[in-house]
Formats: sequence, C-alpha cells, structure tokens
Amino acid sequence: MPRVKSSRSNPSKSPAPQGKSGFVRIISGQWRGRKLPVKDVEGLRPTTDRVKETIFNWLAPHIRGTRCLDLFAGSGGLGLEALSRYAEQVTLIEMDKGAADQIKKNLTALGSNQGQVIQSDAVSWLQGPATPFDLVFLDPPFRRELLPQVCELLEQRGWLAPDALIYLEREKEMADLALPASWQLLKDKQAGQVCYQLYLREVNNEAGL
Repeated sequence: MPRVKSSRSNPSKSPAPQGKSGFVRIISGQWRGRKLPVKDVEGLRPTTDRVKETIFNWLAPHIRGTRCLDLFAGSGGLGLEALSRYAEQVTLIEMDKGAADQIKKNLTALGSNQGQVIQSDAVSWLQGPATPFDLVFLDPPFRRELLPQVCELLEQRGWLAPDALIYLEREKEMADLALPASWQLLKDKQAGQVCYQLYLREVNNEAGL
C-alpha cells in the first residue's frame, strides 16, 4: 500500500439529546449526500462531516479495494463512508444491539451486501480467530481506557495486514499511548478536546529489512 505523507479536528462530539434521532451523512462516493438515521445511544459520538472529510482525504488513495474494520462502529459512519468510496468489504463491530441493528438497516437501505455487522464488545471479538485487515478505524468511547488493550490485540493476534493503516481517535487529555513499534505516525491533528491520528504498520522496517 502506498505511503501517506506525514503531518502533525474533531470537536468533542456530544450524544444526541435523549428521545431524539440523529443522522449520519455520506459525504462522497457512490452514496454521496445520503442521510441515514442513527440510533440514539448514550455516549454515541458520530464523527462530524468536517473531521470525516479530513480523514478520508488522508485515505483517498488507499480506500478502493481494501478490507476495513470499524471496531467501535457506533453510527457506522466511518465504515459506511469507506464502502461508499469502494472499499471491498467492511466489518463493523458494535456492542449496543439497537445501534448494530440500525447499521444493518442502513446497509439494506443502501443496497449493500459488502458490510458485515457483528454485535459484540471489541475486546472479546478481537480474541477470536483473526483475518488481516488493510484499514482499521478505532474510535472508542472516551474515558474507558480501551485503546491500549485493543491496539495490543490488533497487533499481536494477526488482525493487521503488513502495511495496514490505522485511524485512531482519542481524547486530548489521554496520556501518550504505548503503541506497537511497527506503527508509524503519519498524520496527527486535534480540535477542541479530541485528537485524531493515522498510523501505518511497517513490519519490514521493524525487522530491519
């Protein structure tokens, strides 16, 4: 997979008010402009259009034909955007049944059979049999300290292709993560209290080749 040039805004996203429904918008690709309903779940933070546009500008040369994992799917916005931009297949993991069911409905509404939705917590699912992914989205609930364990499981249990890209979103005040040595930082931005980053897995460099 080609490299992405390195550089060093996702405002803190609040859940929709209780009792109200929200929407996620596909911003480009085959389903550009489609608005899809989002299940009202406490703590759900759908990625804003502005941040999503930045992320997918970073990823634009690499999306088509990739196998993607949206590990904390929530609204499904990142995984669905990847499918709209011709990812080959996207697996969306979401613990909340209502949110997972809504993503399935949205895939049906889009007429897509390239998205697989699995209702499970991420840590348990990652301990199962692994299939490598080319691109992984990590946008976990804030203040639950999930990223260190999840990153270790992704690296150690065979979930990442040798040159996988990993998008990671976290709260600004979180201490620096001890990430796998093979993960090379390509992009790093912040807005408000949120940091979002893109990493490239370079196993050959780690092996000294």
